[in-house]
Amino acid sequence: MIIKVLGIGSSPRVGGNSDILLDKALAGALAEDAQMEKIILNELNIKPCQECGGCNETGACVVADDMLIVYDKLIQSQGIIIASPIFFSGISAQLKTMIDRIQCHWIAKYRLGQKIARQPKLRQGVFISVRGQRGLEIFKAAVKPVRAFMATEGFKYMAELLCDGLDYKGAVNKQPQVLSQAHELGQKLVHQIREG
Repeated sequence: MIIKVLGIGSSPRVGGNSDILLDKALAGALAEDAQMEKIILNELNIKPCQECGGCNETGACVVADDMLIVYDKLIQSQGIIIASPIFFSGISAQLKTMIDRIQCHWIAKYRLGQKIARQPKLRQGVFISVRGQRGLEIFKAAVKPVRAFMATEGFKYMAELLCDGLDYKGAVNKQPQVLSQAHELGQKLVHQIREG
């Protein structure tokens, strides 16, 4: 069985700490023979949700932009790895924008009672997040919207890797144990999907 794992990088800075950890986790998934794909939200043209009500009757978003690419990739994926830095106690603007555009799927699932066609039944997700200052308490505000997103999309929130004290670009490269944890997280994701 081919397992498709989607990595979503939400940092505006390519090669930053969350991006490095995302790549390590995806390498772990690849090591377990998963089919891996990575998207960088900052490279896509995604408008914020307009709360226009266009999805209320059909469960489909009426805004035609690069979110259409994301919807398609989400539907096909059995595993998802989301990575975000912490900005002002929350997830990045890029990730929040993407999550808000899942409102149409929330409408489809919870108001219209629709099932998403072609969506794999067994789906698992993990969240990776980094911040510069010390203290893990602040991550609670970031985890909440990611959990809500995964629940709406039918991904079981399997695990998280929350790393503080990474105050400059590439700082995580000096923490081999964290890099190893990210790699193992990608492996574990694929294992969990296979085991059912």
